Amino acid sequence: MNADHPCCGVSTNPEDYFLNRRQFLNRMGLGMGALGLATLLDPRDLLGATPGAAPRIINPLAPRTPHFPAKAKTVIHIFAQGAPSHIDTWDPKPELLRMDGKTLADGGVAMGSPFKFTPMGKSGIEVSELFSKVGQHVDDLAVIRSMYTDIPAHEVATVFMNTGSLRIVKPSMGSWVVYGLGTMDQNLPGFIALRNGGLPQGGSTNYGASFLPGVYQGTSINMQAPNVQQMIQNIRNPYVGRPEQRRQISLVDQLDEIQARSMQRDAALESRIQSYEIAFRMQTEASDAFDLNKETPETRAAYGNTPTGKQLLVARRLVEKGVRFVQVWHDGWDHHQDLQERITKKAREIDQPLAALLGDLKQRGLLDSTLVIWGGEFGRKPTKDRNGYDNPGRDHNGRGFSVWMAGGGVKGGTVYGATDELGAEAVKDKVHVHDLHATILACLGLDHTKLTYRFNGRDFRLTDVAGNVVKPVLA
Repeated sequence: MNADHPCCGVSTNPEDYFLNRRQFLNRMGLGMGALGLATLLDPRDLLGATPGAAPRIINPLAPRTPHFPAKAKTVIHIFAQGAPSHIDTWDPKPELLRMDGKTLADGGVAMGSPFKFTPMGKSGIEVSELFSKVGQHVDDLAVIRSMYTDIPAHEVATVFMNTGSLRIVKPSMGSWVVYGLGTMDQNLPGFIALRNGGLPQGGSTNYGASFLPGVYQGTSINMQAPNVQQMIQNIRNPYVGRPEQRRQISLVDQLDEIQARSMQRDAALESRIQSYEIAFRMQTEASDAFDLNKETPETRAAYGNTPTGKQLLVARRLVEKGVRFVQVWHDGWDHHQDLQERITKKAREIDQPLAALLGDLKQRGLLDSTLVIWGGEFGRKPTKDRNGYDNPGRDHNGRGFSVWMAGGGVKGGTVYGATDELGAEAVKDKVHVHDLHATILACLGLDHTKLTYRFNGRDFRLTDVAGNVVKPVLA
């Protein structure tokens, strides 16, 4: 029996005020027939139990058990957008230096790296002087020098590195991870992308959820904004207090339940409601996560009072709170000219903050459970760019480049694979983008062949129908 208002006897059940077309036709068109049928049946057969409410969908962001035990629980992905030159950063080529200025078989002019490489750490991995600070942590890094991709065009390759798809729009890597594992802080999104300024090449597709429920998409934050309220638009409502907001969201959730019982569950609608819930809870949690004044002066100084330093410090605060996947966008690595000056500038922006991040995570006992990834969308050629610049740079190269990983699940002090003697092409233990994705998921305890989602009649996964885990870089 529905509860009525004690004064006027009007029902207080919201369900009594909603009647969809199907219900209307069913009740009005079949009512007389049902009366006739009742005379033919035993009345006791008409006394079925009142159907219960449809079961609620489990919280889509609740933490879930991985396919197999793993060390890494969270990810910080630093994306060096623009394609940094592997030859000048993580892949020393003494033969190219010897050939500097000579015309090669393909007609290009060899361009040796102007930067010195030095063996560092107990592992003795050679590191460019561009990354002298990060190099102090080289024993925690697994450097993959044999990466390759399919199409060396910035927008296509950037989206490919982030989604594993060249053609149709598919979910991003961060969305797949949160879909597979949920997240540990229910008051923050499971996937947050930190950028400085405008959208990256390829736009929001890089952190979108595509056909996965919208609750798994990345929340993009512009770190150039001066405060949290401007970083996260409309995080506070100046007109409606929290108790009233809570009442409104609860009503929307109740109406969704009525819709689900009457018709069927709507994934898009439920994702939207889940987003409302997260936004409501973020009003206090997000302000705390992005408040760098809560860090010690020494910590802030180590990261540096720069846009990149702030991004990486916020990234550490987010994984410390339990955000599953944090992506840090560091653009400006497209150097077709003035290579020496421009790549030096970009490396200086991130070398100290990134070294601080690795040291900070280690000191706090978080590096073992946090997978840190650095790399771009493709590499650079060993020759001078052919556009005739007086101070040349390097052209695009999808056949060989480097990335590195550190932290949870990674065998530190490791170099895997190799390009040829000039750095033009991966020739030993080649690693495709799908292989890298499979390896990242493995660090988190996810089998890339089993992490699937059915859409349009077939199962999809991050690695398409390819990908092999690079086991030698795993601890």
